[in-house]
Amino acid sequence: MSADQGLREAWERIPTPGEVGQELERFAGRRMERIIAIVVGVGALALGAQALVSALLKVQVADASYLAMMAIVFVPWVAMLVCCALGRAVRITAGIFFVAYIVDLALWPFLATHQNVESSDQPWIFFLVNVAGVAAVVAFPLGVQVAWALVGPFLYGAVRLFQGGFQRDFWVVTAFDVSFTLILGLVLVALGWMFRSVANGVDDARGRAVALYTEAAAAEASEHERVAVAALMHDSVLAALIAAERAETERERVLAVDMAREALTRLANAEAPAQEGSEEPVQIERLAEDLRRAVGQMGLSIEVEHFGHGAVPDRVARAMALAARQAIGNAVAHASGRGLAVVVEGHGDTGLTVKVSDTGSGFDPAQVGADRLGIRASILARMAAVGGVASIESGRHGTVVTLGWSQS
Repeated sequence: MSADQGLREAWERIPTPGEVGQELERFAGRRMERIIAIVVGVGALALGAQALVSALLKVQVADASYLAMMAIVFVPWVAMLVCCALGRAVRITAGIFFVAYIVDLALWPFLATHQNVESSDQPWIFFLVNVAGVAAVVAFPLGVQVAWALVGPFLYGAVRLFQGGFQRDFWVVTAFDVSFTLILGLVLVALGWMFRSVANGVDDARGRAVALYTEAAAAEASEHERVAVAALMHDSVLAALIAAERAETERERVLAVDMAREALTRLANAEAPAQEGSEEPVQIERLAEDLRRAVGQMGLSIEVEHFGHGAVPDRVARAMALAARQAIGNAVAHASGRGLAVVVEGHGDTGLTVKVSDTGSGFDPAQVGADRLGIRASILARMAAVGGVASIESGRHGTVVTLGWSQS
């Protein structure tokens, strides 16, 4: 597999902003649901174990109906505990347990009559009232949760009084049990609602932040692409067209053909950023040689001076070469190449500097029109794109364009 193919495959595997947003959309909500399921499992285990022990201790005869009633509620209870521990199918098993408990509560006064009923003895279904409440918190919407927290304790109270024959002793004990389960149930519902609201708020804030970041990234990418295309059009395409239009001699025509070929090559590679340079180090001498070749293609007879040594990333060398070529082209076009000089100076491992100067009449950079991209896009923006700097000093004695890049 070639390097280009590997790069394309890696790029295709990167998730799009929409996919990332969907993945992060309910991150806090999912984590909160998992925490609630664990807490519900622990609480249901503690209260359900008390209910199971109480139920087993009070079995005195092999009553099939009583054992069936225990199985109806405790089998879903065990399934709910297992699912809470695994984090799978928690809502389904919690909903089944909730319905099974209501069935047991309705059957209780009829199937538990074989026991000696005393007001001081709490039946084992009492321990499961709030277990059914937390099951509703996991399985059902807020309306069902509040309804059970308000109605469930009174249903238990009515069943308990019915079993006790509405005797006076049962009223006091049942009233205490009902008030306790009512308060605890409402507190549990309120806590579940509060934690879920906080998690939803975090998810909403994250979603807005991701949307704003995506929008900003898209705007930055569009601006970068606009500057890159504008620079490409100005550097290569327009320059080639102007050279072709002004070509009069055979040498000028050959030069125009070379410039057109280069423009077409860069246009073909416009969608492959890797073609515009890599992080591989390039010696300063190569940059100087590229500028000498560019000067020769323009038909100029000046010498590109080279001092120092060092290396820079390939992408930086390409950007500086293109920016320097634009500065040279500007000197030729607007100053007729008078006093044109190009100096490349390497600073070892710290960076390099390229200076292009002429002795023309100069200009005021602030007066350059917004539609003129030779300086703004082809020099300033191009150097900024690779982390470099560009400065332009111009006056009546000439113009000096300084390009610099340093290792950060």
